[in-house]
Amino acid sequence: MAPVGEKEDRMGPTVADDDENESQTLWATILGEVQSSSATNLPSTKSVLVLGDNESGKTTLVARLQGVEEPRKGSGLEYYYIDVKDDYRDDQTHAGVWVLDGDPSHTGLLKFAITEENFENILVLLVASMAQPWSIMESLNKWASYLQEHIDRLKLKPEDRREYEESLVRFFQEYTEPDENSSGSQVPSHRRDVNPLHPTASHTEEDKVLRPLGEDTLSQNLGIPIVVVITKSDAISSLEKQHDFKEEHFDFIQQHIRKFCLHYGASLVYSSVKEEKNCDLLYKYLVHRIYGFPFSSPAYVVEKDCVFVPAGWDNDKKISILYENLNTMKSDDCYEDVITKPITRKPIQRDAEVVAEDEQVFLMKQQSFLNKQPAPGPAGETPARPPGSAPPRTTPPRTHTTNNTVTPVTSSPKKMEAGKGTPTSEGMLANFFNSLLNKSTAKTPGATKAGDLTGGRRINLHAAMDQGRDRNVMSVRRPVMQKSRDKAAVSREAAAELERLQKSKKMTPEVKPNGPDSAAS
Repeated sequence: MAPVGEKEDRMGPTVADDDENESQTLWATILGEVQSSSATNLPSTKSVLVLGDNESGKTTLVARLQGVEEPRKGSGLEYYYIDVKDDYRDDQTHAGVWVLDGDPSHTGLLKFAITEENFENILVLLVASMAQPWSIMESLNKWASYLQEHIDRLKLKPEDRREYEESLVRFFQEYTEPDENSSGSQVPSHRRDVNPLHPTASHTEEDKVLRPLGEDTLSQNLGIPIVVVITKSDAISSLEKQHDFKEEHFDFIQQHIRKFCLHYGASLVYSSVKEEKNCDLLYKYLVHRIYGFPFSSPAYVVEKDCVFVPAGWDNDKKISILYENLNTMKSDDCYEDVITKPITRKPIQRDAEVVAEDEQVFLMKQQSFLNKQPAPGPAGETPARPPGSAPPRTTPPRTHTTNNTVTPVTSSPKKMEAGKGTPTSEGMLANFFNSLLNKSTAKTPGATKAGDLTGGRRINLHAAMDQGRDRNVMSVRRPVMQKSRDKAAVSREAAAELERLQKSKKMTPEVKPNGPDSAAS
């Protein structure tokens, strides 16, 4: 029998171990609750990639999803984010948005938007514009091929790639019409082990009978969710008025787009930011596909400007309903042959090519322009000169011709200064002398004396006038000069002209008239 003290010593450590185990259990419970709560939070790794041509409305659409009135447009690969809020659990996060430039030369930037790490957490928007319906199919096929080329270059594991593709097939097969009455009681599932973009089959669903897919459905399975957005659906009315589009044209366009969506397993949304059509519906559908939020809007194909076709709803039989309205065309006609691009009536305005003019030709034009005399303005005012023209020259006074002589006639004659032979005219007479200096004048015997202008020698003014007519010097009447001009200045100018005239005449040999005096000499 053991002593009593030994029993007490043995019981002491046992009680301590029980307390330690209880504390560990408490911490494990707390950590489990934190882990379970964190698993239900909205993930921040989800993102959207927007592809499409320039002027297709990508930036405006993203700004509308953000709730921004003024979109900001950049170049290359742009990054934005959309606020996502879970009202049920009072949680919120950001969904990243990548917008690629419409220039195909920027497709190399896709390596930053779609990688092996985020492939399972990204959704793609293919955007085309109804404002240019003749290029819709070309744009969708082009960007889908760029997307496929990039995905094929990714180093994804074959089993992961196969799993992504099977998840899209399963999403199509398990699609059910949403119940509008029970939408309020639905709770979104945000557990990290459940990815709405790529759901996996559970053990309870393995025995479920899945409906078979059509022959063309998911024939181009890229393993990534795609939503086709046709922007600017408000342009349908202008297409009807300006380009004579009929109802069958829009049915023809819709059936081609829906067939494209079937091939890639994509959804289809017609939207208009200008008229606020399907913008909110697109936002709700995106958060439904990305985060598993409840979604209660059914498919809608009645109105041609606000079509909505969720992934999994459509099939070839439903598309064939549109064939009934095709009267002047067939469903299998080439898209570009039916929806043709209209011929632009106005040519594109381009900058005219400027060719340098030959230097000699330019100078000849300037010379002829300088020789022209501008018409006089009212009350003796000089008309405005065009830029680059020579200053206007005043024409000589109007003359009266009698017996091959020219006598100046002035409207306001003035007296000549005594002893100097200064002409009795205003500034016009001085300019008249300038014109005489530029011509080779000949002295003619028997000419009527017009004044002792050359100190005993007479000038044939008629010959000078004949030469002046070739240059249209005398074509304009002398304008009325202002009487307030300084008389002294006019006199000095005329005197200077007479001095230059006398000097030039002295340098030329004198030609004496034939007569008795000359014979005697």
